[in-house]
Parts: sequence; structure tokens; C-alpha cells
Amino acid sequence: MTANRMLAEARRWLGLRGRPNPLTVAYAARNGSEYRAVSWCDIAVSEWAHRSGNTAAVLLGGDRAYTVWHAEDFQKAGRWHVGTTAEVDRARPGDIVFFDWGATNSIGAIDHVGIVEKALGGGRVQTIEGNTGDACLRRVRSADVIAGYGRPKYDAPPPAMPDYWDVQSTVARRRVRVPWATPFLQRGSTGPRVKWLQDALLALGARLDVDGDFGPATEKALRSFQASHRGETGARLEADGVYGHHTARSLFIAHGGKKGDAV
Repeated sequence: MTANRMLAEARRWLGLRGRPNPLTVAYAARNGSEYRAVSWCDIAVSEWAHRSGNTAAVLLGGDRAYTVWHAEDFQKAGRWHVGTTAEVDRARPGDIVFFDWGATNSIGAIDHVGIVEKALGGGRVQTIEGNTGDACLRRVRSADVIAGYGRPKYDAPPPAMPDYWDVQSTVARRRVRVPWATPFLQRGSTGPRVKWLQDALLALGARLDVDGDFGPATEKALRSFQASHRGETGARLEADGVYGHHTARSLFIAHGGKKGDAV
């Protein structure tokens, strides 16, 4: 039982949409046909646990489709952390995080659940969630809507999460780091992720310094890339000069990354 396997399974379902879907169908086969087309956020967590061999760590009270009961399982086991900013900053990859859109820390008011992929600091976490807009997607959530999180007793802690795809570029004939877009990069951003973005654009022919400062030249180069590339759906990217998820995936693919790995 490892957090890494749990996260790998969750990532495998990114992009899944609608209901019934393979996760709800499998859950219904074990628990009753009424689950085939219901709200499926906690069903997704249950299925990821089953498919990754983490049922004992994640499903302390057995399969769960009801988020309140699932959170109570962690509370009863003494593995519950309330969703304050300080506690959210201590979240680990693989923790099961529960949300209350009414912005309380009450377990009885929980509306939704996901899995922590990365703690971002400042009371924010990057998550993978089922049934968010009736799809499985990455989200960034803040402590104000986090009721708390349960910590599964995994056998081993997960490795540190990277902030980039490491790509052997088919264009530049060298390795390129294509940064993830969490959080978005835009004019005024600084740091190593900006350097990776600049280098990835430079490798495609842009003229700019790799200095880690997202200024006018970087914005111009990014707009040029966006104007000449399409997203995974085939629609043209919006040339807004903001490095978001669709642009990140397109840049990854432009360097020869496999489309199915652009999660």
C-alpha cells in the first residue's frame, strides 16, 4: 500500500467525464445498481483505492460513496486533520481531502472529496477529484473550502512531486523541462518554473533570455506559441500570454511528449 500507487491510479483517470462511467459501474457491481449514475466523487476515491491495492489504508470503513461517512471513518481512527490553513499546509500527497462549499470545518457539512497531489503552501493544495464538473480533473483548492483531510496509513510515503515534465525534445534534440501550469505563470511571475518555460520556448525558436523573469519578451514568445498551436481538443489556444493547463499540455506535446502523458 503506497501513496504513489494511489496517485498513479487517480492520474490514470484524468479527463474521464459523465456517468455512468467505468468507475461507477465497477462500484455498482459490488454495492448495488443504484450507484451506476449517482454523484461519484467518493466512488472515484473508493475505486482508486481498490485498483491500487490501498483499500485497507483508504477505506477504513469499507467502500464509501457518501463523503460524510468516509470522513467520519478517518476521525474515528484518529487520522483526521481539520482544514485550517496551518493543517492544510501540512497535507501530504495521497491524503484524502474533503470539502464544504459552505466554508465550515464541520464533517456533517461535507459536500465533496478528492485526493491531495501536492501541497502548494499558503493554505492551498493541488488535488485530483472525480465528479468535479462531472469529470475527473486537477484542481487547486484553498483552506476556506477544505473541511479537513484524512491521512491513510500507507506503507511508504510518496516521492516528492515534480513541477515539470522531463522531455527528450524531438525538436531541440536535448532534454527540456516543460513546467506544469499549477499555479499559472504570467507577466510578473519569477523563479525556476519561468526559466523552464523560457528554455522550452527558446528550444522552439523563440528569442528571449532564460532569466526566470516573466517579462514582455516572455509574454510575446508565449503569445506567439499560443497563436500557432492547438489544444488537445483541436481548438486553437487563446493567445492571452498566460501559461495555463491547455498551453502547458500543448507545449509538452510540441516537444514530442506523448499526448496520453500530458495529464
